[in-house]
Amino acid sequence: MFGLFKKKSEKEKLTDLYNKKKEQAFKLSKTNRKESDKLEKEANDILEKIDAIQKK
Repeated sequence: MFGLFKKKSEKEKLTDLYNKKKEQAFKLSKTNRKESDKLEKEANDILEKIDAIQKK
């Protein structure tokens, strides 16, 4: 309850977005490989941003 109004940090937002992209890519991998690869690339780019934030 105390964390109800707490804002997410940029790292938390990127982590959530990364997880969503990976999940979508996994679902698409069964039907559309090209789109799945595109989402994997986007997820990888987000992961690099997360790593850059951690190094600061």
